[in-house]
Amino acid sequence: MPLDTGDVEVGNHARLADDGLVSLRPTPVQFDEKLPIGSALAAARLSLDLAVEDVASATRVSSRYIVAIEEFDFKALPARPFVIGYVRAYAMALGLDADAVVARFRAEAPAVADDLRAPVGVERPIPVAPRIIGFAACMVVTAVVAWNIWRHAEAQPLRSLPPPPVAVSAAPGPVAVGAPPPTPPEASTPPHYETPGLPDPDGSAASPPAKTASAQGLLTPAAQPGAPFKATGAVYGAPGSNQGLVLEARTPTTLIVHGPDGAVYFARQLAAGEAWRAPAMDGLTVDADTPSAIEVFVGGALRGVLAQSRAPVSKLLAG
Repeated sequence: MPLDTGDVEVGNHARLADDGLVSLRPTPVQFDEKLPIGSALAAARLSLDLAVEDVASATRVSSRYIVAIEEFDFKALPARPFVIGYVRAYAMALGLDADAVVARFRAEAPAVADDLRAPVGVERPIPVAPRIIGFAACMVVTAVVAWNIWRHAEAQPLRSLPPPPVAVSAAPGPVAVGAPPPTPPEASTPPHYETPGLPDPDGSAASPPAKTASAQGLLTPAAQPGAPFKATGAVYGAPGSNQGLVLEARTPTTLIVHGPDGAVYFARQLAAGEAWRAPAMDGLTVDADTPSAIEVFVGGALRGVLAQSRAPVSKLLAG
C-alpha cells in the first residue's frame, strides 16, 4: 500500500491516502463493533453497496474465501496464515484499520486442531476376496503372455546357419600398403565464427543486429497514430496534465495497477471513454483484462494499443 501520510484514524475507519481503491469506498464504512468479525465485515461491505466479486477483484482473493471469512466457514479456508493475510487485505480494501480487524479475527477465530492420522507405514489388511481376484487376474495375464510367446516362436522360420569360414592363403613376399583414406566429414574444420561487435581479423568491427521498434512486443499499431488525447469520460489516477502515460478504454474492460511489492494501486471496470493517468512512481505494472481495448497515450499523443495483458509502466513510457 502507499506510504503513511499521517491521516487521522477515526474508530475502525482509517482515512487513507489515494491507494487506488478509494472508488470502492466513496462514503465512510459503517463497522458494527457488536457483531462478530465476519458478520461485521459483511455489514461494512454491504454499507458500501459492494458485491463479493467487487472485493475479490480489488484484493485478488477468491470470492469463495471472502464468503467463507464472512460466514466463519473454516472448512472452506486454507491454512490459518493465508486466512490472516486475506482478512488484512479485506479490511484494507474497505478502508478499515487492518491491524485492529486482524486482532479481532485472531481473538474470535477458533483454535486449529488437526484430526489424528494413522502413523506412516501401518499396513491395513486386504480382504480375502480382492486377494483371490488379484491372483486370478495375474494368472490370466501370465497365460496370455505365454501363449503369445509360444505362437510367435512357432511361426518364426528356422534361421539358416552361417556359412563356414573360408581359409585365405597369404601370398609370399612383401605386402603393399595403400594411401590413407580421406578425413571423414565429421572431422572437418568448422567455419570460423564471428562474434557480433568484435573486430574481424582485418580490423573492421562487425555491426550488431539492429533492434526493431516492436522488439518489446508491448504495443500494436493504432489506426490513427499520433492522435491527441481527448477525455470523453472520467480520468482516474494521478491529477495533472496528460503529458505522461494515459491509458484509455475503447470498450469496457478491467484495469488493475500493481506496485513493485504486488500491492493493488488501482482496480476498476473502465467504461468506454474512461481513462487512467499514471502517477510519477517507479515499479508500477498494469494488468488489463482485454489488452486490445486499451489505447496508450504518451505525451498527449496516441502510441498504440496494448498487445499484452501485463506491461510495466516504465516500458510503456519508453515506447
